[in-house]
Amino acid sequence: MKNLKGTFILLLAAFIWGTAFVAQTSAGDNIGAFTFNACRNIIGALFLFIVIAVLDKKKYSDRDDNLCGNDDIINKKNYIINAKKWPVKEGVICGIVLCIAMNLQQIGINTYPDGVAVSGRAGFLTATYVVMIALALVFMGQKLHKLTIIAAFVCLAGMYLLCIAGGIDKIYVADILELMCAVAFTIHMLTVDKYNKSDGVKLSCIQFLTSGILSGILMLIFDKADINSIMKATIPILYAGVMSSGIAYTLQIIGQEYAKPSVTAIVLSLESVFAALAGWVLLGEHLSARELAGCILVFTAVIIAQIPQFTHNIDDGEQHVTE
Repeated sequence: MKNLKGTFILLLAAFIWGTAFVAQTSAGDNIGAFTFNACRNIIGALFLFIVIAVLDKKKYSDRDDNLCGNDDIINKKNYIINAKKWPVKEGVICGIVLCIAMNLQQIGINTYPDGVAVSGRAGFLTATYVVMIALALVFMGQKLHKLTIIAAFVCLAGMYLLCIAGGIDKIYVADILELMCAVAFTIHMLTVDKYNKSDGVKLSCIQFLTSGILSGILMLIFDKADINSIMKATIPILYAGVMSSGIAYTLQIIGQEYAKPSVTAIVLSLESVFAALAGWVLLGEHLSARELAGCILVFTAVIIAQIPQFTHNIDDGEQHVTE
């Protein structure tokens, strides 16, 4: 029952992230990539700061209800000191990588020519980071699973249909930027995993703040931002900032407390499907039969890449029960 609850929460997070591609596509009509990411990340950081303040207050309150005596007072002081610790160094490092990934993605979205199904195309190309992570783990010492090799070739076939089958002239610069963005997100995921002992929400808050500040500096250098343009993109910015960066990330944290890691990865990969559907419904984007086949292959590769982890978790569970 808990796994089902976690799956539903993660599905909602994937839906928000997928539909955020529509917000990103819409924002690109009015403001530059750096401006958009500066605004959305600062808003996301502020939202998470509020969430952290509420959660910490609740933790202190719950702790107070169970304290009595001198030893408990000492424990309370230690608890408050630990609760106030922020993973600043870790958050800044993650934020730098996140800034690169987000801006590559947004520049790519803004670069696509008219008539292209931007949300779906960008969503599926970004989702290739799941396969890239599986391959990256091999270079980090993990054994190469046969299914990982299959996933890589299926993913390449999908990208061929999505980007190349129409001829070399059909490869957009934006496609290359989205693949570069997937590489950056791969590095970001591995970096976050390295610091997984830190407070997840606080780490995210700092990384969003770092990414927002860096994007703001780039905005002042490269974008010709003005208040009127930003105001026109208010709704996409708020959706990406509050819903995608703030709420969806919080849902991911909560969902992962209930769902198995293998289930988490598969459910969150549905983000690419929701991106294509949202682009079709809200923006009237249409994928050709060839592009649709490419999307299906990319999504299949994403699922295949998760199977080794899925079976590993099942084996661990069975071994735990036997013991």
